[in-house]
Amino acid sequence: MKLDIITPDKKLYSGEVKSVVLPGSEGSFGILNNHAAMISTLIKGRIKVTDANQSTQTFEINGGVVEVFRNTITVLAE
Repeated sequence: MKLDIITPDKKLYSGEVKSVVLPGSEGSFGILNNHAAMISTLIKGRIKVTDANQSTQTFEINGGVVEVFRNTITVLAE
């Protein structure tokens, strides 16, 4: 699945991933391949990204919004 993490200043990440864990306003949640379509608000916290090679990266955000649709995840982060 494709992930884009975008801030007002730049694109932090763009690529294929295996899983993503996000800091949702109702608690953290994970997204895997073929996840149902959704939109959610995000709070200050860490995004954990696992790519196809099983390597992980983390990104600190101050909040934002995530959209999941047809195996594409778009995070608009502060």
